[in-house]
Amino acid sequence: MNNEQPNNPLHGVKLADILEYLVDYYGWDVLGEKILINSFNTNPSIKSSLTFLRKTPWAREKVEQLYLKTKFK
Repeated sequence: MNNEQPNNPLHGVKLADILEYLVDYYGWDVLGEKILINSFNTNPSIKSSLTFLRKTPWAREKVEQLYLKTKFK
C-alpha cells in the first residue's frame, strides 16, 4: 500500500491523529494563534475541530502544513 504514494508524507495519517499531535505539541492556545480558526479559539474540542476541518479544505491544508513543519523539522 505504501508503494501507491511514496512521496506523500501524509499518506495513511488520519486527520484526527494530526490534530491530536498538534494539540499535544502546541496546546489549543498556541494552535489557535498559529492558525486562526474559530474552533481552535472558542470552546475548542477535537470533535468540533475535525468537523470543521473536514468541510473546509483551506483550513485542513493549513493544519496539514503545520503538522509537516512540526513533525519533520
